[in-house]
Amino acid sequence: MLGPYDVGHRVVVRRRAGLRGDRPVFSDVLGELVDLTETDLTVRTVERLVRVPRAEVTHAKRVPDRRRPSATESLERIAAAGWPAPEQAHLGEWLLRAADGWTARGNSALPIGDPGRTLNDAVDAVEAWYRARALPPKITVPDPVGARLTAELTRRGWAPAPRTLVQTAALAEVAAAARPEVAVRLDTTPPDAWFAAVAGFKGTFPDAARHILTGVPLARYAGIYAEDGSPIAVARGVVADGSWLGVSLVTVDPVHRRQGLGRAIVGALARWAADAGASQAYLQVEERNTAAVAAYAPLGFSTHHAYVTWTAP
Repeated sequence: MLGPYDVGHRVVVRRRAGLRGDRPVFSDVLGELVDLTETDLTVRTVERLVRVPRAEVTHAKRVPDRRRPSATESLERIAAAGWPAPEQAHLGEWLLRAADGWTARGNSALPIGDPGRTLNDAVDAVEAWYRARALPPKITVPDPVGARLTAELTRRGWAPAPRTLVQTAALAEVAAAARPEVAVRLDTTPPDAWFAAVAGFKGTFPDAARHILTGVPLARYAGIYAEDGSPIAVARGVVADGSWLGVSLVTVDPVHRRQGLGRAIVGALARWAADAGASQAYLQVEERNTAAVAAYAPLGFSTHHAYVTWTAP
């Protein structure tokens, strides 16, 4: 049982929530215990204050205080800020993102922190949120922090996508390995030719895509263009938190590959970001894309962690 000394501590309270047929249904309330009387207890969850009558409580216990986010969790949050979905919501500390189905990153839950409920209830809530938007429920699980969630998704029959590597490098090393002799244009607003190149690479291009790509105030849209204005190579760079450059959509026309243009365009973004005060860079690349992984290695990129995006059946 809870005593007065538990006020101010984080607790999980199991309560009777009703009946399903002739069987009782239980739910959990997780948060800070802020009040305890003879008849009720009040818990401040991430979302609101919840009053629970003592008569409904079947079990309650103290849980450990919140820990600081790991380096993996911190970088995942930075990367999410650099790829902002037009619709976002919070499930406790988890981030829910929807972008008309454009990219898995823009349409998956990021399970970092405390969802404010049990793991089982949290996954149920994720499924309901995405199905309400006619989107397949997806959860992007970073490794190694998501072991318990991975086990739960496996039990439910969710399907994993191929692993994605999150690679990082020091900006100084990226800039030093680049090709400054190649002329790279850095636009503050993406021109139509830049959008066309990205659309060709990603296939569909809904309005949500423009929101994601232009949703970070400090951004540059890098391009190497032919004399007629057609794009030869493009990339996007954002500084969403002040210290990290996020590199994405590095695309080189197949005719012009193996000429160091990808290296040149990433190097130009690195020099711009360094001038803006950043010191590190990150990018995301599928582990099975061995050619891209090999191309980034000379720029100093190495794997920081990996993640897997899971999709509900």
